[in-house]
Amino acid sequence: MTPRDLLGTALIPGGDKELRLFRRGADHMIVLDRNELMSSRMSGSEEALAVLTCERLGKRPAPHLLIGGYGMGFTLRAALAALDGSARVTVAELVPEIIEWARGPMAEMTAGCLDDPRVGLVIGDVAALISRSRAAYDAILLDVDNGPDGLTRAANNRLYSASGLAAATVALKPGGVLAIWSAAPDRAFTCLIRETGFEVEETSVRARSNGKGARHIIWFATKR
Repeated sequence: MTPRDLLGTALIPGGDKELRLFRRGADHMIVLDRNELMSSRMSGSEEALAVLTCERLGKRPAPHLLIGGYGMGFTLRAALAALDGSARVTVAELVPEIIEWARGPMAEMTAGCLDDPRVGLVIGDVAALISRSRAAYDAILLDVDNGPDGLTRAANNRLYSASGLAAATVALKPGGVLAIWSAAPDRAFTCLIRETGFEVEETSVRARSNGKGARHIIWFATKR
């Protein structure tokens, strides 16, 4: 097996956990402890997060999307491909080094998406951005953990709490969509979304863009 080369490390703000960027051959992966959070080999479900959200928005004029977590940019690039020139996409990334890696060792994969004139980049906590917004977004797309719990840092748990979901409701425009990516289903979380007042749809998508790989989950919660 081809060995992995360590390209960089980054401490997650507000905690003591460390992200590591590896390269193996042409592939890149970002790892937390023993968890492979993302890999350039598996982009399908992250792309589906954007594509399926945009489908649900329909033909809204000049939609504004908030993407929580840049990661490897799969969701952002898919959103830009699906949206027209009137759209805006705000990307909130907590870890500055993620963006440095995107512009550095992963620049070829990033393909200039961060420089698209429709994109605004915020280095900071997406939960804080949501909490101070009022009817600002047509859609909020969250992919900051492996599911509805604070894997990368405990503070992220508020995103998936009743108060966090209520804040997302306030931040969305009428009929707006909150889309949350997860590596696995969570029945209790589905119930919590519904109890918060959203209409919720749980969708299973494949990890790989070729329709293969593990099944991941996306919750699409529509503001009533």
